[in-house]
Amino acid sequence: MRLTLGFSPCPNDTFIFDALVNGLIPTAGLEFEVVLEDVETLNRWATEGRLDITKLSFSALLPLTQTYALLRSGAALGRGVGPLLVAREAIPLDQLSDKPIAIPGVQTTANLLFSLAFPQAQNKTEVIFSDVATSILSGTFDAGLMIHEGRFTYERQGLVKLLDLGQWWEQTSGAPIPLGGIVMKRTYGPALYEKVNALIAQSLAYAWRRYPDLSDFITDHAQEMEPDVMRSHIDLYVNDFTTDLGPEGERALSVLQQKAQAAGLAPAGTTFFW
Repeated sequence: MRLTLGFSPCPNDTFIFDALVNGLIPTAGLEFEVVLEDVETLNRWATEGRLDITKLSFSALLPLTQTYALLRSGAALGRGVGPLLVAREAIPLDQLSDKPIAIPGVQTTANLLFSLAFPQAQNKTEVIFSDVATSILSGTFDAGLMIHEGRFTYERQGLVKLLDLGQWWEQTSGAPIPLGGIVMKRTYGPALYEKVNALIAQSLAYAWRRYPDLSDFITDHAQEMEPDVMRSHIDLYVNDFTTDLGPEGERALSVLQQKAQAAGLAPAGTTFFW
């Protein structure tokens, strides 16, 4: 059976899927047609049901749980992993409401967190995540949300941090921050769901056995090519929750769902898993 599989070119995703998509582990008769795209493109495609298996922001998953079921392996969730609100210079947070803000996608969890923290800040424009820094530095935007490698590179690019939205989330919710996960179409049923979930866990285990070595698959697709930045990215975003969400991960998703629903930003009746 051949399945389409979409994930981002960021080191945490290529680290997880390297062994699975490059024939380094047995795949139990499954073949994967790989599509590498930025997360907001994958979010948009998910609304069309374009891919069989895909990386998805948890914010984007909230209205799509009748189409996709969340796999327990492969998620980006944890503490100290949240998006950063950055700018060229310090801006009082109570003055953000009228400022033009660059966001890495309307459906990203980063935008959901920003919307929860600053509901009055509506002057937002989508920018590809890798272009957020340059769009701020050029003066197009006063501030923006940095995700992925940008968390480690914003200072060297001449930007300052206004707020760590991950810390804000942890302080206000008491839960780890759920960023994104791997989902699969529900039409395939629970048996294939469990099979794919096990393969992702095996692929991740293979990657950890080789670490800190970085494969060509990881380095060739990274936006930031410095090995120390790639390893910092993997160390931060790939953790025990990535192997299995577990009860604490499930609780974090429930808290995100409840807060999004209370703010009118998500529908009711969400069921994440099989």
